Amino acid sequence: MSNDDLTHENFDFRGFDVPDLKAVTLASSSDGEQSKQPKTKHEDASRNRRHGKKKSKSDARSKKRAGAGKTSESFDDYEDYEEREAVGKADKKASKDRPGLFAPMTLREVTVRNRIWLPPMCTYSSFARDGRPTPFHYQHYVSRAFGGFGMVIVESTAVAPEGRITPCDLGLWEDGQIDAWRWIVDGIREAGAVPAIQLNHAGRKASTGCFAVGYDGQSVPEEAGGWPTMAPSEIAFGGLRTPRALSVDEIHGLVGAFAAAAGRAVAAGFQAIQIHAAHGYLISQFLDPLSNERDDEYGGDLTGRSRFLVEVVDAVRGVVPEGVPVLVRISATDWAAGGWDLDQTIALSKVLKEHGVDVMDVSTGGIMSGVSIPVKPNYQVPFAEQVKSKADIPVTAVGLITKPKQAAKILAHGEADAVEIGRAALRDPYWPLRAANKLGIPSTKVPYAPQYVAGAY
Repeated sequence: MSNDDLTHENFDFRGFDVPDLKAVTLASSSDGEQSKQPKTKHEDASRNRRHGKKKSKSDARSKKRAGAGKTSESFDDYEDYEEREAVGKADKKASKDRPGLFAPMTLREVTVRNRIWLPPMCTYSSFARDGRPTPFHYQHYVSRAFGGFGMVIVESTAVAPEGRITPCDLGLWEDGQIDAWRWIVDGIREAGAVPAIQLNHAGRKASTGCFAVGYDGQSVPEEAGGWPTMAPSEIAFGGLRTPRALSVDEIHGLVGAFAAAAGRAVAAGFQAIQIHAAHGYLISQFLDPLSNERDDEYGGDLTGRSRFLVEVVDAVRGVVPEGVPVLVRISATDWAAGGWDLDQTIALSKVLKEHGVDVMDVSTGGIMSGVSIPVKPNYQVPFAEQVKSKADIPVTAVGLITKPKQAAKILAHGEADAVEIGRAALRDPYWPLRAANKLGIPSTKVPYAPQYVAGAY
């Protein structure tokens, strides 16, 4: 596996030890059972050999007849956009009643055309350092909307200038930034996708370098455009500068900053709002006992550490229209002893559902440097499945999902309600259209723009 495969979405794995992926086994689920993984053909064959089972000629002939006229990755039913994956009778996890990749999904008053979403991925390309998007961002997001993605979630957008991860992050901290977003939002909608935006404050991980600034992986000095950082407690992340602890009044102000940014996003035309509570940024820092040592109402037990996020959700929910979905991106575990884990994620997800959150975007990691993360295809999917089943809330799955059949199986197995294609989408803006072809779905049932129908697969 190349170094490129060790990064996903807007989470940076630099500074982490990546183990031998072949030796990795995901942690047990919260009820003590091992996370279930689909058996590979090799495993099935090995099991049959152990039990003395052999394929009969009649079985082979039946399989050949059943597979006639289909590709190895085809679906057996395309009616009403509910493609059913041809995984065979042996795959008992798959259900014919579950929606496929190209089934629409309705969240409040917003209908997303399919279950293939573009996750927020930082591009650090607001080169004027004013938080405003540029023609690059128009091309980047609108091309992926034309490429067939159902929801396009714009990258980490700061709710305050000091909340930027880097000086070149996008922002919605003032009204003057709204107009700069409208043409991008309109372009995404005109291409048939739902425009969403991720709102964030980086906390102690703010004011770091990037390709456009230098100081990669370091705190940017103030003379080079950096700034002092803030966090729940005076605990630094790795080798970054030590933040100062926020006062209660400042926390209240940041709740208002998230709400104000959400209102600006709606004014710009965004149809969904995602709150970033993952990857070790400010809200994640409040959630995790490894970074939150407060002894007031914003620290201590799970209720205290979750208070900031719940207040942000309530504030955002209070300013956006009732029909606008609110999503929360969460790290289901931080892969560190004594830190945030799956049990707390499930408990929090139940609370967030009661407070009006519509979807949990389940990722992992980010609060600590120097920890081992078992990176491999689908490595975060079991966490999404656990949140979905135990908190009874829709979820999206991420984590090295790169192949069409891989993505289709996640939905067929009921492990998530939508999949997010990150790094693969950077390589191929038209990933959904290519996936449909690989899965044998007719082009008439795929979201081709009229201008591109002549070039359909």
